[in-house]
Amino acid sequence: MAHAATRKKDMPKVTIDGRTIEVPEGTTILQAARMIGPEVAPPAMCYYTKLKTSGGYCRTCLVEVTKGSEKDPRPMPKLVASCRTNVMDGMVVTNELSEKVQDARAGVVEFLLLNHPLDCPICDQAGECHLQDLSYEHGHYNTRTDFERRTFEKIDIGETIQLHMTRCILCYRCVKVAEQITDGRVHGVINRGDASEISTYIKEAIENDFSGNMIDVCPVGALTDKTFRFKSRVWFTKPVDAHRDCDKCSGKVVLWYKGDDVLRVTGRKDQWGEVEEFICNTCRFDKKKTSDWTIEGVREISRHSVISANKYKKLVKPKRLTINDIKALPE
Repeated sequence: MAHAATRKKDMPKVTIDGRTIEVPEGTTILQAARMIGPEVAPPAMCYYTKLKTSGGYCRTCLVEVTKGSEKDPRPMPKLVASCRTNVMDGMVVTNELSEKVQDARAGVVEFLLLNHPLDCPICDQAGECHLQDLSYEHGHYNTRTDFERRTFEKIDIGETIQLHMTRCILCYRCVKVAEQITDGRVHGVINRGDASEISTYIKEAIENDFSGNMIDVCPVGALTDKTFRFKSRVWFTKPVDAHRDCDKCSGKVVLWYKGDDVLRVTGRKDQWGEVEEFICNTCRFDKKKTSDWTIEGVREISRHSVISANKYKKLVKPKRLTINDIKALPE
């Protein structure tokens, strides 16, 4: 009984947008919101579950804490980053229901777009871009600023990856990938303030077996697959789950088909847009024949995603009306 009481005590309760959940000690507000579901979960452009110390950079996940805890029910004086703020027992949080949060999020999106080239029509990330989704939901139709934008030249940081720094929002995800899942990091953020940029310092090529995962974790079109550039819009392709025996990674991927051709290979992502298992460069860049893979089936895509456009699995044909049906219609 004592053990059960201790376990119960270690499970703080938090209420987010009117929905209450018990979570383990040390859970962040963002993690708790994701446990409830996407309808209350804040967006996140820099936080990544599998990357330690990620989060806290982009501020898109700001929420309002209207009650700090049962012990101290005072509201927090400012909006907090949900990816960096732990849940306290009795905490009450508002996200979608808070006007302050929505106004702040619109401001954050405006800042993220301040130097963005707005080149969605030619960007390979279009249709999968988290910034694009945010701008549709919170962005302004017109800019309020008129000045020369910060621009950078495109850089090849290897045979298969191109860096388009002008699109970068400095989320640090690619840096975390290099630090935590590759043999050694050869790139990072240099300079400060408005001049900050991702760089390999001396434009050294990034060459290791898992460097391609930087493409998958990038929430915008800053890091792109050179083998896929300008070949097709993502909504014209068909995603298929497949796997192979690989001595470097799990070998579980998504093949993106156009006709009979595999245009690109990516890791499988969950509902939050995060890679389930990182894959090696051999699977990503070198295995682009159907014969290289065991096909599992068409990948489930959210019906709200542009990728699922015109890909109805069960098309119900409309009933052909007869003369009697037409006569029976109300006037």
